[in-house]
Amino acid sequence: MRKAALITTLAALVVIGALAVSVTGAQEASQGAEVSSDGVSLTIYNQGTALVQDRRTFNLQAGLNTLDFTDVAASIDPTSVSFTSLTDPLGTIVLEQNYVYDLVGSSALLERYLDETVDVITDDGTTFSGQLLSGRNSEIILRQSDGQVVVIGLDSVRDLRFPALPSGLITRPTLRWLLQSAAAGDQHVELTYLTGGMNWSADYTVLLATDNISLDLNGWVTLNNTSGASFSDAQVKLIAGDVNRLPQNEVFAADGGRAVEMAAVPTEQVEQRNFNEYQLYEINRPVTVADNETKQVEFVTGANVPANTFFVYDGGYPFYGYYSPIVDQYYGQTGITDVQNWLEFSTGEEDGLGADLPAGRIRVYQEDTDGAALLIGENTIDHTPEGEDVQIFLGNAFDLVGEHIQTKFALLSSTVLEETYEIHLRNRKDDQAVEIRVPEHLFRWSNWQIVEASHDYTQLDASTIEFRVTVQPGEEQVITYTVRYSWPG
Repeated sequence: MRKAALITTLAALVVIGALAVSVTGAQEASQGAEVSSDGVSLTIYNQGTALVQDRRTFNLQAGLNTLDFTDVAASIDPTSVSFTSLTDPLGTIVLEQNYVYDLVGSSALLERYLDETVDVITDDGTTFSGQLLSGRNSEIILRQSDGQVVVIGLDSVRDLRFPALPSGLITRPTLRWLLQSAAAGDQHVELTYLTGGMNWSADYTVLLATDNISLDLNGWVTLNNTSGASFSDAQVKLIAGDVNRLPQNEVFAADGGRAVEMAAVPTEQVEQRNFNEYQLYEINRPVTVADNETKQVEFVTGANVPANTFFVYDGGYPFYGYYSPIVDQYYGQTGITDVQNWLEFSTGEEDGLGADLPAGRIRVYQEDTDGAALLIGENTIDHTPEGEDVQIFLGNAFDLVGEHIQTKFALLSSTVLEETYEIHLRNRKDDQAVEIRVPEHLFRWSNWQIVEASHDYTQLDASTIEFRVTVQPGEEQVITYTVRYSWPG
């Protein structure tokens, strides 16, 4: 329908925050009446960006038309906007494209009405009328008809009354085009733009079996919309992957701060497919994504997926790269005694899951003796394609203890260093034997040799070896090894 001129015989009350603002007057209507909406598609990236494709029908006149496209996201990137006529692409020419975001508000009205006469009503019912000299710094300054100047604090103002709505102010962010149309009549048009304020992430719930050898997994898509616009019955696609974007010089942010609502939709299917070098997830039904709303949709499930828990004692100094030989005896002594608890499983189809897992948060539960599922760990995972292993750090084991002790350090020459470590592993569990993995980072120099070791080990990479030791309940195991470093003189 054509935008009607705003003409009232009484003041139209507009509430802005706690301040009531009244205006009378007219707003010029734009040419090009909107007939209907033909659907909207959202492609949401898990980097805070969404691609909006909005199709509508407008009735255009032959010749010049001014077309207003309202209800666009307030966080829009105006440089990304693309306008296409699907009915007559050759005969419809875009002459100008504008993003209008000078919205109605008390501060905007005060700026526009400088030197004009306004009425101010304070909390105690007193009415002041006069020429507006200033509306800044949380105060209103009026020159009354008798020449007296009055200063009124905005915190004491109940109503502001203006004679008319100034031209140029709008109630919603609007895209405005000046079009040249070859013919009159209805035209289907498509608007495409990028907006911030929309994001999605994956949230996973894992129920680990009490014997720690299998798990059930449910994955949820969590949509979050703070873009400043609502999208009804939208076709929603989600892109998982790291899409390169240039930094934005200017961000048009929606008014935020309001609480979001949770809307759980646990039974709808999501179709997954490859798209370029990313994974695409399409929700197979129309979805309404309201502004300032968080919505969840289930997208992956797996039952009886083989799993394994393991323990890691990493008590040495982490490796950051070789720069020069490190000959300080006490460098790298950490005092760490915690033994980490980890969970691992595969995303492969042969292991019962057969799904790509987008990056997200994962929570792991396990049932107690009374059947209540209790949280045993929470972490995040990176984008994980099908067929890869997932390893999740759950926390530190309560009844496993490690010690990392340097027992020998000798600088044998100006280019040779030798040191010996003892690694004590204690299992204080009542009736459970555990295997503990012990990675050792050989950080002093790149040329190293294990001279002696009490247990077998595996070389994981150029700077790390790993021992794996089974510790019986109530038992202590001690790993010893000697490493020799040498470097050019």
